[in-house]
Amino acid sequence: MSAADLVFTGGPVFTADPARSRASSLAVTGDRITAVGHDEVRDLIGPGTEVVDLAGRLLLPGFQDAHIHAVNGGVEMAECDLTSTVGAADYLRLIGAYAQAHPEREWITGGGWSLESFEGGMPTRQLLDRVVPDRPVLLSNRDHHGAWANSRALELAGITADTPDPADGRIEREPDGSPAGMLQEGAVALVARLVPPGTARERLDGLLRAQEMLHSLGITGWQDALLGALGDKPDPSDAYLAAARDGSLTARVTGALWWDREQGAEQVERLAALRGQLCHGRFRATSVKIMQDGIAENFTAAMTAPYLDGCGCATANSGLSFVDPAALREYVTKLDALDFQVHFHALGDRAVREALDAVEAAVAANGRRGNRHHLAHLQVVHPEDVPRFARLGAIANIQPLWAAHEPQMDELTIPFLGPERASWQYPFGDLLRAGATLAAGSDWPVSSPAPLEGIHVAVNRKEPGTTDDRVFLPEQRIDVQSAIAAYTAGSAHVNGLDDAGSLRAGHLADLVVLDRDILTAPAEEIARARVERTYVGGRLVHAV
Repeated sequence: MSAADLVFTGGPVFTADPARSRASSLAVTGDRITAVGHDEVRDLIGPGTEVVDLAGRLLLPGFQDAHIHAVNGGVEMAECDLTSTVGAADYLRLIGAYAQAHPEREWITGGGWSLESFEGGMPTRQLLDRVVPDRPVLLSNRDHHGAWANSRALELAGITADTPDPADGRIEREPDGSPAGMLQEGAVALVARLVPPGTARERLDGLLRAQEMLHSLGITGWQDALLGALGDKPDPSDAYLAAARDGSLTARVTGALWWDREQGAEQVERLAALRGQLCHGRFRATSVKIMQDGIAENFTAAMTAPYLDGCGCATANSGLSFVDPAALREYVTKLDALDFQVHFHALGDRAVREALDAVEAAVAANGRRGNRHHLAHLQVVHPEDVPRFARLGAIANIQPLWAAHEPQMDELTIPFLGPERASWQYPFGDLLRAGATLAAGSDWPVSSPAPLEGIHVAVNRKEPGTTDDRVFLPEQRIDVQSAIAAYTAGSAHVNGLDDAGSLRAGHLADLVVLDRDILTAPAEEIARARVERTYVGGRLVHAV
């Protein structure tokens, strides 16, 4: 065999390959792995070979994020960014400073504020009016399922006490019915439609800004969970296509085309046409995103039983199914027949069941076509539905960072679910034991995109650096190897990259070097690890 271009040696290699999970050397020629093993790999070192001495550091497959909004996240990094704090007073200071620094902006947009920063998760328009009284303001909350608007924005949108709630959202109101300033789910669009769209250049800059940051975290590929215009977020497809064409897209990206829930099956033909148009180089739009419900914190996640009120009594609200369940089965069957992958947002246990029912209907009608449908978020999963994932071949797309005690969980979720249903949250361990394939993602910019932080929480069920000794549902912890596999082999499987996600000869040389071996380090120290190098196709895209 001829000499390799690149050889890693002198440290642990975790392959995520069940047949050979550990090695100590790896060789790369061109964009492919040519050998994985031990001292014998050194025979491939020639005069022109670059040798990387791991010196005890850990080599892993490159991480992949199975649910992220990279372009929008990158754009938001240049807007009014509130993610650095959790205090209402700090938010107002940052918003006021941003508005003062950007007098040219017609609208003040951005976001990243946390629900727990305000009583009941409800900021008011009057607070925003104090710092920006003369221009419209619309700021997404951290989970992007709601937005905070000032009086000027609401006035421009014509929202008054007489404005009805949209079918897929809610306008929070003052006692007299006037809009309070908080818009939930589909109600955000009532204001967002007025926000001037960003430019194609701004979107491309956002993508490149995000890509640089994601590579620094060891991420070599991802699935963008929303291609298409939604509310104040313009369609990021043009950025991906431009970067794929000019070679600046170094990551491998699968795009999920947005299912417009105000339309029906007539949009399938349009989506099929888009799939053909949005495929170039390392970018391909082969998935369809269906958002079946909302989130638990604003009581829009679809549950099999009603939410509780502050006194622990059942309410009349069990959340929203954004797509009629019977229609969902029809749509998914049609999409599956055209070999689309379906990427579900399914957070409440009713939404999870409705999504699984749709996958089951597609399998019954079309047979098993290997389209790797996946359900993202999975906050509440009824125990009866856990075994269905493996049986149907539906992939559990988990966001591990959310499976921990923190104010939003403890104050805005658990009290309104009740003890039994709260114990069904983020059942990673149950899903793994039942044979489900786990993929992992972040939903960034909703939460941190750092895979090492997600792996830490999946293993410990505690936030990194917390002083809170409580473990969130400890029986749902998974081992570190399984957590790494979810972020590598599992997400590569979801993204249709069968030659990535594990380190074996012939696979793509998408690699990450950590500064320590997290497989042997104490579990509570996983998040302290740092990415030192990231390679995509054997090319170094990040180094410290």
